[in-house]
Amino acid sequence: MAALLYVHGFLSSPLSFKAQQTAHWLAVNHPEVKFFCPQLTPYPAQTQQQLDELIACLLPEPVYLMGSSLGGFWATWLAEKYNLPAVLINPAVRPQNFMPAYLEVDLKSYHTDDSYRLNAGHIDEIIAADVPVAHPENYWLLVQTGDETLDYRHAVQKYHACKQTIEEGGDHAFQGFERYLPDCMTFFNHSVNRT
Repeated sequence: MAALLYVHGFLSSPLSFKAQQTAHWLAVNHPEVKFFCPQLTPYPAQTQQQLDELIACLLPEPVYLMGSSLGGFWATWLAEKYNLPAVLINPAVRPQNFMPAYLEVDLKSYHTDDSYRLNAGHIDEIIAADVPVAHPENYWLLVQTGDETLDYRHAVQKYHACKQTIEEGGDHAFQGFERYLPDCMTFFNHSVNRT
């Protein structure tokens, strides 16, 4: 049975709007696809271990990746490591560049009471996970130029050889994301048939 792994963004959670939209849409339209969206911390090594353990439980069945913001960074890491298809929504590129602003300050999850504190060692961990795109056919990049958090041009450049949809306006949350869910499933199904 196929599984869709949604990787949420920095300080987000499975309660994020797009994760909830995706879970609901799958339940109605593709109940045969299992949905997973684990609660991840901002600690890179811990996140890698958690995602690795989950993927190990899901394979060898088809696994589809979907990642938003920092989740797009982690979806890329997984896609390259396991040769999996991934839809990236306003993904973070080179997050190590903006992480210094979050060091040694109290961080709180947007949806839970969880709190965190990052240090310089966490930047080294994220750099170690920053992989190049070796399998461009595995990706579909969705970005909106009005993203107020991340410069969409960085993603366009990194994923230049991949399928891309660039929408004018919008924001970091990617307005109207649910419009793309049917096409995401088509993309995933095509990728499985291709391998």
